[in-house]
Amino acid sequence: MPFKVIVALLFFCVPVSLLAQNFQIAFGGLQQDTSQPVQVTSDNLSLNQKDGSAVFDGNVLIVQGEMRLSAPSVSVFYNQDNQGISRMIATGRVLLVKSEDAAEADTAEYDVDAGTIVMSGNVLLSQGVNTLASDKMTVDLESGAAQMHGRVKTIMRSEDDN
Repeated sequence: MPFKVIVALLFFCVPVSLLAQNFQIAFGGLQQDTSQPVQVTSDNLSLNQKDGSAVFDGNVLIVQGEMRLSAPSVSVFYNQDNQGISRMIATGRVLLVKSEDAAEADTAEYDVDAGTIVMSGNVLLSQGVNTLASDKMTVDLESGAAQMHGRVKTIMRSEDDN
C-alpha cells in the first residue's frame, strides 16, 4: 500500500480532538470532594513558622478521600490563619492515583482552595489500557476533568488488545 494511503487512513482513524495540542479528558471517574480533610504522612517534617510553610520529606503520602498523591518531597503552604492548607508542591517523581486512573510527573502543584492539580514535566496518564503523555496536565477536582497541554501522545487500545 503506498505511503500516502497509509498516512491518510491513519489520519481518518484518529479523532480530530486527539490531533490538537490540548484536549480534555476525564480523570478519576467521580468528582473529588475537596472539602474532605487532607492527610499527609512522611519520614520527616520541617516547619517554618515565619512564612507558614512546611516541608515533608521521604515517602510522602497525601490522602484526600479517594485521591492519593505520593512523592519524595512536598512543600505545604498554609492559609493566612494557619487553620488549613492552601496549596502543596510535590517534587521528585510524583504519582497521583484516583479510582482506576494514575498520573505521573516530575512535579505537581495542588491548589486546595481552587480544587486543581497541575502536573508538569514528563506527564504520563494511565486510564485502564490507554495511556496519554504530555508536557503538562491540569486536573479540575470539582468536575473530574483533566486538560493535557503541550505535545500530546496517546496510545489507545481496546480491551481485546490485552
